Amino acid sequence: MTRKPGTAEALYNNRAAVPDHPAVMARWRGTAVAARALHPPVKLAYGPGPRETIDLFEAPRPAQGGPVVVFIHGGYWQALDPSWFSGIAPAFLAHGVGVAIPAYDLCPDVPLARIVDQMRAAVDMVTALTGRVPVVFGHSAGGHLAACLLGEGRAAAAVAISGVFDLEPLIETSLNTALGLDVGTARALSPLHWVVPQGGVLDCVVGGDETAAFLEQSRTMAEVWGAQGAVTRYQALPGLNHFTVLDPLLDPDSALVARIVALSCSSAG
Repeated sequence: MTRKPGTAEALYNNRAAVPDHPAVMARWRGTAVAARALHPPVKLAYGPGPRETIDLFEAPRPAQGGPVVVFIHGGYWQALDPSWFSGIAPAFLAHGVGVAIPAYDLCPDVPLARIVDQMRAAVDMVTALTGRVPVVFGHSAGGHLAACLLGEGRAAAAVAISGVFDLEPLIETSLNTALGLDVGTARALSPLHWVVPQGGVLDCVVGGDETAAFLEQSRTMAEVWGAQGAVTRYQALPGLNHFTVLDPLLDPDSALVARIVALSCSSAG
């Protein structure tokens, strides 16, 4: 991927690019609190650590036994937790689809490779519980992790929202203070360079108002994997930035929710 020297910091600093992000994140908090009150999640442990847990929002009767999707949150692998994102669950529960939202340790407390391992364990647990490989979707860092899981066959399909699939541009940014990436580790952890799952379904969704870097990351990932045998889609959602791109996940009638529901029902056979 090409970029001009010295521009990476601005292109990848989403909070600076969206000055009103605190208001959007406050809305995430509000919808999450309301969702947890209405649909208290079951807390599952996929490992021994305090952050190795899953918030499972089970679909109501009579849809028990139906599909469960996995949502992986963002925060550049160094911030936030599932409690910020419970607000997405009601839109899927309305379609009889359960939602699992795993937590993970954060950089720099652990290396990024450890977070990838944790998401492997979390999704493997969901697979064991449900008897089916789930659809995985995620935002930002979670989009990266969703693509990783699809690449390894741990996801039936993946929807990566505002994902980062080539990590090398992050090396020259302040984000790397916590991530500690060098060229070797960045490339090894970049699904853009992984063996492409033949026939694997990957949607790369991004906000139309995001920075050029995020638009390029999603477009390039869809092009590269699509050319090598995956079934890919690239979609830039008009008028949405890196934070408001999650708004469609709050609406049970949105096209994005419908797409993820359709993928989950298809994977359930």
